[in-house]
Amino acid sequence: MKIVLVYSFCILILITSCFSGEKDTTIDFEKQRLELVRDKIEGEGIKDSLVLAAMRKVPRHEFVPEYLLDKAYIDSPLPIGEGQTISQPYIVGLMTELLDLDGDEKVLEIGTGSGYQAAILAEIVPEVYSIEIICTLATTAEMRLKTMGYDNVTVMCGDGYKGWEEHAPFDGIIVTCAPGHIPQPLVDQLAVGGKLVIPVGTYYQELLLITKDENGVHQERVIGVRFVPMTGEAQEKDTK
Repeated sequence: MKIVLVYSFCILILITSCFSGEKDTTIDFEKQRLELVRDKIEGEGIKDSLVLAAMRKVPRHEFVPEYLLDKAYIDSPLPIGEGQTISQPYIVGLMTELLDLDGDEKVLEIGTGSGYQAAILAEIVPEVYSIEIICTLATTAEMRLKTMGYDNVTVMCGDGYKGWEEHAPFDGIIVTCAPGHIPQPLVDQLAVGGKLVIPVGTYYQELLLITKDENGVHQERVIGVRFVPMTGEAQEKDTK
């Protein structure tokens, strides 16, 4: 089974959230981005044209700390501060493709982080709601996304385990942190015909695709992964 390392080598160092404000003109970011998508996203089997177009467009280097600009387009997770990471580009592409979006859906993201996954979604669908439990990251991501013109993304600081009932139901839900079990509130807030993509597990995690139809809820295992753990209510329930 293919293992995708999303939580990079136990980085638990507190890092200042110093993200790129001006582009480093010595680096050809567009060339690196197009090569990344060609070789590591499309080249590894991602076929959805909407996902590929979004990943070719969204400047990942705007979502990483300035000191990591030269690594913005390697296919690897990177630290963003507060013990969190920006996910590996391949896994971003895979999880987005699993939502099977047509372009007119309402999507909920759990775990805003730096805002990169939200930006990818915002290139595809008209409404993105994103929840981040670490308020400093939520504030920074919201400002970054608004500055970049993503007015169709709404960010809230809160516990993603509970979802966002006010805006439910959602056609798609994507979770970028791993609880030890599937949060029932997220299943409840999934629309009939919708899909939930979520990593589940503690040390060993599996990426799951949850679909809801008229006959109930169905679960499919995709690949083994490694994400940062979901905190808040999920962590409390997992430790009981």
